[in-house]
Amino acid sequence: MSAPAAERPALATVPRLEVAALTKSYGDTEVLRGIDLTIAPGEVVAIIGPSGSGKSTLLRTLNRLEEPTSGVVRLDGELIGVRRRGDHLVALGEGRVRRQRARIGFVFQHFNLFPHLTALDNIVEAQVSALRRSRADARERARRLLDRVGLADHAGHYPRQLSGGQQQRVAIARALALDPSLLLFDEPTSALDPELVDEVHRVIAELAAEGRTLVVVTHELGFARRIADRVLFMDSGRIAASGRPSAFFDTPPTDRARLFVASHRRA
Repeated sequence: MSAPAAERPALATVPRLEVAALTKSYGDTEVLRGIDLTIAPGEVVAIIGPSGSGKSTLLRTLNRLEEPTSGVVRLDGELIGVRRRGDHLVALGEGRVRRQRARIGFVFQHFNLFPHLTALDNIVEAQVSALRRSRADARERARRLLDRVGLADHAGHYPRQLSGGQQQRVAIARALALDPSLLLFDEPTSALDPELVDEVHRVIAELAAEGRTLVVVTHELGFARRIADRVLFMDSGRIAASGRPSAFFDTPPTDRARLFVASHRRA
């Protein structure tokens, strides 16, 4: 059983992630509207909110899968995706961005495993391409991580031979293989059958108990309450409310948050 958020060690004071005035637009459609956010090392942040509120877009801009329209992201004090040239910000080359992206692990809603590679080789390939690890070192680390997520005996299985929960655990192991400073989870259980959800929740809760820095977009409010140090409620491209999980869910801080929480309690 992993330790609840309240029992984990005190968080460090130097930010792991800093987001300032982040916006994202697609043509005339503004999806993110000035996001400001600071996350401490070891903090677990759950992001909730209605569909279309910008939750997934926020995650994708943090590690430059999507280019922000404006604003900056810093990981451990380093600008992500850009560098300063005098008073201006200049985009980094794709190779440098890939190296930075490896420090921000991303676990996708639909797993995104290579179907032609085994579970082991999906984890190996990520290390070789992103970190230039030798295949021997990458295979050793991949085997350790498959054991870590309870899939040591599935190393030679292809994604089609795995359940959804097993595929997602391989995807988590793949993200961990890059030794990220920050792990992002985008609705990690929404594509799973209900009976497979607990096995993925268990792995994420164990990572939280280890003191890893996690940002989890989720529609499962009970899970958010159990693992998070802080809950962010997004609405219309903004962080509309935030708070400690117990206070947030027992007494939502805004009318909009209250309606959202109430609707999920009825579901």
